Amino acid sequence: MANQETAMPTKYDPKDTEAKWYPFWTDGEFFKAEGEGDKEPYTIVIPPPNVTGRLHLGHAWDTTLQDITSRAKRMQGYDMLWLPGMDHAGIATQAKVEGKLKEEGKSRYDLGREKFLEKSWEWKEEYADFIRQQWAKLGLSLDYSRERFTLDDGLSKAVREVFVTLYNKGLIYRGEYIINWDPATQTALSDIEVEYKDVQGHFYHMKYPLKDGSGHIEVATTRPETMLGDTAVAVHPDDERYQHLIGKTVVLPVVGREMEIIADDYVDMEFGSGAVKITPAHDPNDFEMGNRHELERVLVMDEGGKMNENAGKYQGLDRFECRKKLVKDLQEEGILFKIEEHMHSVGHSERSGAVVEPYLSTQWFVKMKPLAEQAIQLQKQEGKVNFVPDRFEKTYLHWLENIRDWCISRQLWWGHRVPAWYHKETGEIYVGHEAPKDAQNWEQDEDVLDTWFSSALWPFSTMGWPDTNSSDFQRFYPTNVLVTGYDIIFFWVSRMIFQGLEFTGKRPFNDVLIHGLVRDADGRKMSKSLGNGVDPMDVIEKYGADALRFFLATGTTPGNDLRFHWEKVEANWNFANKIWNASRFALMNMGGLSYEEINLDGEKTIADRWILTRLQETIKDVTRLMDSYEFGEVGRLLYNFIWDDVCDWYIEMAKLPLYGEDENAKKTTRSVLAYVLDHTMRLLHPIMPFITEEIWQHLPHSGESITTAAWPEAKDEYIDSESVKDMELLKSVIRSVRNTRAEMNVAPSKPIDLQINAADQNVLTQLERGRSYLEHFCNPEKLIVKTDLDASEKSVSQVLTGATLYMPLAGLIDLDEEVARLEKEKEKLNKEVERVQKKLSNEGFVKKAPEHVVEEEKQKEKDYLEKREKVTARIKELKA
Repeated sequence: MANQETAMPTKYDPKDTEAKWYPFWTDGEFFKAEGEGDKEPYTIVIPPPNVTGRLHLGHAWDTTLQDITSRAKRMQGYDMLWLPGMDHAGIATQAKVEGKLKEEGKSRYDLGREKFLEKSWEWKEEYADFIRQQWAKLGLSLDYSRERFTLDDGLSKAVREVFVTLYNKGLIYRGEYIINWDPATQTALSDIEVEYKDVQGHFYHMKYPLKDGSGHIEVATTRPETMLGDTAVAVHPDDERYQHLIGKTVVLPVVGREMEIIADDYVDMEFGSGAVKITPAHDPNDFEMGNRHELERVLVMDEGGKMNENAGKYQGLDRFECRKKLVKDLQEEGILFKIEEHMHSVGHSERSGAVVEPYLSTQWFVKMKPLAEQAIQLQKQEGKVNFVPDRFEKTYLHWLENIRDWCISRQLWWGHRVPAWYHKETGEIYVGHEAPKDAQNWEQDEDVLDTWFSSALWPFSTMGWPDTNSSDFQRFYPTNVLVTGYDIIFFWVSRMIFQGLEFTGKRPFNDVLIHGLVRDADGRKMSKSLGNGVDPMDVIEKYGADALRFFLATGTTPGNDLRFHWEKVEANWNFANKIWNASRFALMNMGGLSYEEINLDGEKTIADRWILTRLQETIKDVTRLMDSYEFGEVGRLLYNFIWDDVCDWYIEMAKLPLYGEDENAKKTTRSVLAYVLDHTMRLLHPIMPFITEEIWQHLPHSGESITTAAWPEAKDEYIDSESVKDMELLKSVIRSVRNTRAEMNVAPSKPIDLQINAADQNVLTQLERGRSYLEHFCNPEKLIVKTDLDASEKSVSQVLTGATLYMPLAGLIDLDEEVARLEKEKEKLNKEVERVQKKLSNEGFVKKAPEHVVEEEKQKEKDYLEKREKVTARIKELKA
């Protein structure tokens, strides 16, 4: 390739580099799955982001891990399908659209259902484009020709098919149940839409009088307003304190309702008084107990969180206003005798921020036990779903084994409308794919389905199901791996598995790769309230997508949380610069080498043979680690190989033949350099796609794009164990000499005598083979290598494996001045050791400071002690 030295800009600018390649990839359809042919298919479906706005760092992390696998598998020759798509996000999107209408002084009711849905679709189109732009910035290799949306026609058909089938099997039913209710948006919430926050509340202790006047029984609650709906008091059957009261009647204060004292194993004898008030319409556990004992369900609030007619004189009050007034009244009547402060976890709506109310409501439910059982049995078979890390399988199974029926209806307009109709006269329920033929006599259910109901079908509904003859369904289902966070194992992963088994007879994916949450540098969850969130687009703007992706890929191990550190992203930007500069140097010295001219058959130097060996080892390790999703280790290996082996050692050693007079040696070194860089860029490409494409296009190469270049394969003929032993010895000598020069303040340019005592003849032979490197990099005035060396007096010695180095420095430095300087350095280190040890001995600091801060101090202590030890040894050596 001619004029390569002018092709790459002097400075690496991620903005310029990254801007041009994504359109090149998408226009060239490099990400499009073929859908036919002999290639083995490999499939990933993207966890669909909510079509409500900006992607956060968690999305960036999740999709980066998927893209790494997708790019690697595409290069490995698979027919790779990474299917993109978005979720309609019922509650979240409707809240956004309603918020926009509110700014205009309107509500959804002013528009009506159809017009409101039109507005929602407009919102979807606007924000879907925004999300695609963010995907592009991240460099995601998605097959846009197969993009899906949870409300598109195909997926809507799949949703209706599943609902109707489960209903006809008796696995979907309509009934009363305690659900999470958001009084602000007036809809049911799934568990994942409830955020639990620690709130300073109170325990209210009350006396419920016995009807016969013989005394009272003590109960306590954190929600006194719900007592208006009490229908029993429960005690444990084995609690001797209350044996005589079981079956007796108490009178509910304020209301006057007579209630039985019942016995139930659920009651915890050790908690509080051991007696609990039972409110079946306002507590999930009380609801279950109420079913066991056939208790009345008395609902005392309306859907807006105001007290209803069953609340008597408190009717019309907001639930919290009612609490204040009721507490005052109960105190005056002597019923409420103690209030104690109580910190407890309170559910809040993720969308509106309102305190969630456990609420009795008529909803649609999925009967979960039979579906969960299939999923549990699957995990006992060879073809089970593999969790990575495997510890999450226990979490998953525990949830399935203790599962409750799933409330799937939501009081919204945006979403899949429940395919159920009610006869206007008879009240008969009809469930079907379409409306009844005499539609004028029926009214469709106003509710929509839980967003998770449609996303549970995502792996197969996106492939054309329920058309099981669809070419994509036949070829790409089941999928290979799902990548997701541990926080939605219950809400999404489990549901995809049991729906996949129920409707396709197959697990929806072979593996589930679980990652944690992105936290700030102090380990806190990122949130708007803390103001510690980081927009991935801001990170890309500052340091580029490749630097962010490398950080996300290498910042932690599978299943664990990731702490965001700006300085680590910056370090990866420096890594990209290192790669850029090394590649520029190589191209400037390539001498117009073409891909066809690359020839590794010539006589190779120790460094040539060593770097080719290290490359083969790296290819083997990276490939193995990629297959086991150990992306952090992949990144660490590539970082060390590129920074240390390629840049710091091989390129420096390659300068000797490149700047020499031997043309054959030049050609071989150019070939080795081109070959190593080409293969290294391919290995790094899945993690850092932009910079690797840019560099690869400048290198001698074959093919249109690195995205479809073949994945490197290790070749045994390039493995030379002797060169590795030689290089390790040479590197240790060179490194030791450099360190000694630095410690003794002897400039690298100043020649010094170097004497090496080899432990045996083999080591001597190794050192002689590498003499040219020692002479160049150690800059010796005189180099003596022997097996029976008599060392000079006043020499600094370094003991290495297989050899001892002696550097006579008496004539180069003033030994007295050097000793004085080192004494001062030792004194300074003594103070630092004393300071850090004092800090670490402070129990308050160790307990209260963030874990990473304590670890940093411990590392400082270790470093200072090691430095002091070396300085002390050096002083002793110079005084000898």
